[in-house]
Amino acid sequence: MVSIGIDLHKSQFTVCVRSRSEDKFEQYPTTEAGYEAFLKKVAIWQKKGEEVQVGVESTGNTRYFKSRMEAAGIGVTVINTMKFKVVNESVKKTDKHDASTIAEFLEKDILPKSQLCSPKSEQIRRLLKVRTTLVKAEVVIKNQIHALFVSEGQEDVERAPLKSKRGRKQTLNTLNQCKNGLEAQPLFDTIERLAENVKVIEAQLRRLTFGDRMVELLMSIPGCGEICAWTIRAYTDDIKRFSSAKKYVSYAGLAPWVQNSNESINHGKITKRGPRELRTALVQVVMGVRRMKGKLSDWRLMKRYEFMKKNKGSGKAIIAMARKMAVIIWNMLSEDIGFDVERMLNVKLTKRTEEMRVFAQTYLNEVEESPIVVRIDNKGEKKTGVAVKERIKVG
Repeated sequence: MVSIGIDLHKSQFTVCVRSRSEDKFEQYPTTEAGYEAFLKKVAIWQKKGEEVQVGVESTGNTRYFKSRMEAAGIGVTVINTMKFKVVNESVKKTDKHDASTIAEFLEKDILPKSQLCSPKSEQIRRLLKVRTTLVKAEVVIKNQIHALFVSEGQEDVERAPLKSKRGRKQTLNTLNQCKNGLEAQPLFDTIERLAENVKVIEAQLRRLTFGDRMVELLMSIPGCGEICAWTIRAYTDDIKRFSSAKKYVSYAGLAPWVQNSNESINHGKITKRGPRELRTALVQVVMGVRRMKGKLSDWRLMKRYEFMKKNKGSGKAIIAMARKMAVIIWNMLSEDIGFDVERMLNVKLTKRTEEMRVFAQTYLNEVEESPIVVRIDNKGEKKTGVAVKERIKVG
């Protein structure tokens, strides 16, 4: 068995070959010639009957490196850097030392593994990142337009007009009257180009996710739009990776950290150890549900949110609701079923309320059919009422 630890960088990668507890170091450039030279060296060991295994940290070019190695029949273990602090926190931080540490842990089969997402999910992620960059640039430019109004001592324009072409044209005419049109014209031209590019990216995402079952299931959630559905689908990738809802919540970074030692138990804020994009998308879904609370006020989720909002504040209530939403999404994707509104209602409470309503209506009907009687109380006053055999408490 030949265990190879690789410290991968943009321009080069350092190789530590560990065989029979001996380390040999080599260095190759991350070019076609460098990869070919390394694969030729590995082929020599394979011809001798040696089984070759490679360990490499997760970086920007790890996917390309892994695909090249696997095409040559070499098994590659991608390291989860969040759980492998031996390299990051090492006192001696050199390429050779890092590669040697990876090779040593690989030989003992105790490397924490990380699973790369599918190529389709990777493509969706990159498109979403490009869209986010364009939208952020658009927001910066719109802030500059708001600053132009303030600099002239005028009332600041609202956000809504800047979202449409007609509104932007009217805003530009207003600035022309203030003699700021020459300054604002490049800003408006840039916004137009950015908006067009965002539409192109979104069209590509729609084509890429057309007929995708996960996206269809996520879109069935009230308040979940296309962007949130694409993001959750891309960063979840394969729901079968998570054996339980708790593991999916932990992957999203929405689980609270806990420290237990002896008799002391401490709980803290959420870990945030997971894709920030996935966590943000789950919160955005919650915000979409909140905007529909007039229609969804009977949901158990909304009642729980309102209760926590009064007692712990809006921020903690939203995060708690996002954690519940992650559990719901895990169940939906695992069972391959759409969002069921009836599950959001308290079935037992609804059934009990209906029974009480029917019982009360029956009791009132019996009262209406009872004869009217007149009685005299202790003070000698006449009282008119309904003859009832016994009093029954409803509710």
